[in-house]
Amino acid sequence: MQFQFEKVFQYWPMILRGVQVTIQLTVVAVAIGTVIGLVTSLLRLSRFKPASLLARCYVDFIRGTPLMVQILLFYYGLPQLLGIKAFDRYFSGVVTLSINSGAYVSEIFRAGIQSIHHGQMEAARSLGMTYFQAMRYVILPQAFKRCIPPLGNEFIAMLKDSSLVSIISLQELMMTGRIIEGHYYRPFETYIVVALLYLFMTTTISQLVSYLERVFGKGDHSKETA
Repeated sequence: MQFQFEKVFQYWPMILRGVQVTIQLTVVAVAIGTVIGLVTSLLRLSRFKPASLLARCYVDFIRGTPLMVQILLFYYGLPQLLGIKAFDRYFSGVVTLSINSGAYVSEIFRAGIQSIHHGQMEAARSLGMTYFQAMRYVILPQAFKRCIPPLGNEFIAMLKDSSLVSIISLQELMMTGRIIEGHYYRPFETYIVVALLYLFMTTTISQLVSYLERVFGKGDHSKETA
């Protein structure tokens, strides 16, 4: 059997554009998802029951349904419900991935916040801080350090899951591979290149997360040895 990778590499500029779209989708989705997740986690921990229940319903629905279904529901189902034309593909991809990421990030932050000893909140309140001041200046900075590894895993998962937006013909890396494979009918060469590019990106992110863990962990280590 003779491999023909040169045919795939003829489309290298298109492949690079697909990589660029994939990275853009992931960065924007996780950035927005982080904001959504932080707000949702605070709502879930709130003593205001309606807000806590609403946040829990959102998290349970997103985590309990496939991302592909969410993409199709937003791109095809919501316009039908609203009686409008279909949304822009890129907009649909960003919104759906952001909402999906927000639910998982919410659980990451909630676990991180709950891992901080409740005595620190009580101590901050005894110093005259409000609940939100204590959360902002005392609890969240410590929780964020503990959330770095799972947030890195979420970024990697979202990078791979972004391939699902190819179902609405958004031309990221996976859709680009499908287009190239459709031209030459060389699935092995095409998808091994796609797979290696995903591997390169995820490995790079893993190394970056490991570096951030070491940087943020230095302060904690120095406190322990002091």
